[in-house]
Amino acid sequence: MTEEKISLLVIYTGGTIGMAADPETGALVPFDFGNIYEQMPALRRFDFKIDFEAFDPLIDSSNMNPSFWIKLAGMIEAHYDSYDGFVVLHGSDTMAYTASALSFMLENLNKPVILTGSQLPMGVIRTDGRENFLTSLEIAAAKENGIAIVPEVAIYFKNELLRGNRATKFNAERFNAFVSGNYPALAEVGVHIRFKKNSLLKPNFKKLKIHTKLDFNVTILKLFPGISENVVKSTLNIPGLKALILETFGSGNAPTDAWFINALDQAIQRGLIVYNVTQCKSGSVELGKYETSLDLERIGVISGYDITTESALSKLMYLIGEGYTREKIIELLQTSLRGEMTID
Repeated sequence: MTEEKISLLVIYTGGTIGMAADPETGALVPFDFGNIYEQMPALRRFDFKIDFEAFDPLIDSSNMNPSFWIKLAGMIEAHYDSYDGFVVLHGSDTMAYTASALSFMLENLNKPVILTGSQLPMGVIRTDGRENFLTSLEIAAAKENGIAIVPEVAIYFKNELLRGNRATKFNAERFNAFVSGNYPALAEVGVHIRFKKNSLLKPNFKKLKIHTKLDFNVTILKLFPGISENVVKSTLNIPGLKALILETFGSGNAPTDAWFINALDQAIQRGLIVYNVTQCKSGSVELGKYETSLDLERIGVISGYDITTESALSKLMYLIGEGYTREKIIELLQTSLRGEMTID
């Protein structure tokens, strides 16, 4: 009896990787995935079935928004039982936001959802897209004893597989465009694909459950030297605002000016959730470590530990959208739900 062939679904949302030169004009146009085997014969060497779906219309990653995350999660849910894994081709600029959102929206995920893209279009000779795409397929198909090795949302770019809700785009030109400053790579790719099994999430074999009730009444306030009272108060008083991600200095530090602390205190007393996330690419918020964060802790600002801004944003949208009480949201913001943060 022959083992059933592994099957993968590739979902093309848009972005640089899916662009190729028009043979008549030379201009970059969307890649024709209908002829993918002719344009990329190496795919025939994989011993698994590959199907393709594309967003219509395609979306530049700069135009990506939560409604597209909902569409993407819905596509994965609709095909979940028919495929062993998924590869999502996505523009790199907002890829970390999408990967983070999918990690929260796809509860009990037991199959790989690998996001990848490129810095150069597929149709360019030196493209990084070809290797990123082929390796992502191999990772999405990887199993051990019939169980997916990577049962989580991840980003593959330039020889590294990173947890999706831990990654941040940090370079607009280099092929290694992403960094995971607070969590090790899930796999390193060279001659062999070396999975870091102790870093990977473990499958729970429960039924997939998707969450699509996202609440968009969240914003980000990045602190900087000289930030004005008007800017802070205007942000805190946005109509309908439910949560604020406060991007602080270092290990969670902020100005100690009375007007600043009082403005935050009043907003929190009104019910606003204020989530403290460090601006640093590596390191964790430690409220109370320095005097400049003592007041934040006192008035009820919530520590985001080492969560990324991208992950904090989608986690808040998810938790508020689920309709949890304010107390429950605060509890879950300080709990690692999908491996998105490390709590000492």
